[in-house]
Amino acid sequence: MCSVYVQRHCLGNRSASCSFLVGWAYKRGNTGLPLHMADVLVLRAIRGNARSLNLNGKRLQRVPRAVGSLTQLTNLQMKNNLLCQLPPEVAALSNLNVLNLGNNNFTQVPQELKYLQSLQTLHLFGNKITQIPPDVFDGLENVIFVNLNNNQLEHIPSEIHKLQRLEKLSINHNLLKDIPKELCVLQNLQELHLGNNQLETLPEQIGYLTNLKELHVYRNNLIGLPEGLCRLRKLRILDVAGNQIQSFPYRIHEVPLQELYCEENPLLKREPVTAIQDEEILSLKEMTARFILHHVQDRDSLIRQQIPYYSEAKTILSSRNICALCGTWFLDMWLECVKFVDIKKKMKTSRNLQLLPMKILLCSYRCFNQRQTDMFGVAVQ
Repeated sequence: MCSVYVQRHCLGNRSASCSFLVGWAYKRGNTGLPLHMADVLVLRAIRGNARSLNLNGKRLQRVPRAVGSLTQLTNLQMKNNLLCQLPPEVAALSNLNVLNLGNNNFTQVPQELKYLQSLQTLHLFGNKITQIPPDVFDGLENVIFVNLNNNQLEHIPSEIHKLQRLEKLSINHNLLKDIPKELCVLQNLQELHLGNNQLETLPEQIGYLTNLKELHVYRNNLIGLPEGLCRLRKLRILDVAGNQIQSFPYRIHEVPLQELYCEENPLLKREPVTAIQDEEILSLKEMTARFILHHVQDRDSLIRQQIPYYSEAKTILSSRNICALCGTWFLDMWLECVKFVDIKKKMKTSRNLQLLPMKILLCSYRCFNQRQTDMFGVAVQ
């Protein structure tokens, strides 16, 4: 058993000047820093009106409730413990800017965080988090950096759009299978880290992240990248290594990249092979779509005037593509080609990569036979 001792020091006869030191004496052989020592540190912090408190590596299984009295606290460090929940008293930390809960035992993002309206930096890496309660974002409008690396997340709630000041989001080494399109409205986002997940696609709306400078999606299951990526005029670093990408979107060379990492992808190579053209037979749907798409470009066309009244047709036609050669609109029958662009002089790239394959679509064999010399058909071997 442990024994408690309280030592009291008074200056003169003025009781108001008394200070208390609380400590714990443990029997020989006890390992690690006891839980109660965290209470001692909190009491000292309260007495000193502290703005920073470090409880890292204290083997805590609970957060001392007295921490709620530290109303001037701006930095609270509690990583490398055994925590799985936060006490309600944490909601009183109205001035807290930095909270580090990394390497603990949380299974979900604590609900109490929604009351920390001054929070700017949140670390929750190295936990066992499988879900994020949607309403936890309600009070985090001032958060700038969130670190959720090394957890077990499969999904991000669409409510993430509420983090309007977010500049850096890191969710590496999780189980994410998709990214909500609502994430793409975060206009202040500059860095997005999604490496080592299970993503197969990225939303087309990613082009709305106009201030994005770094995109890290290495070691996922991506089979391609959205065309919207080409609208990111501030993107400087793109890491897509270790995916299943064969070619990049058309106009990717217009993005001002400084670094591109794409090793361990089955990128198409410029190697000549012989191929026989299949007979080109358009489906009735494709012929109808091309006829309508041709007429909707005419301002005076009756079809253009009537098509808004047919919502289903309007939805179908909204997924149109454009021939890279003649500019004709078409729906979902095309010839996939590739154009190789020399990027070695423009940016730092993976290993000896010099020619980057860019995916382009042609509307017909007529265009394919008239294509430019730097356009190549994609052969299936």
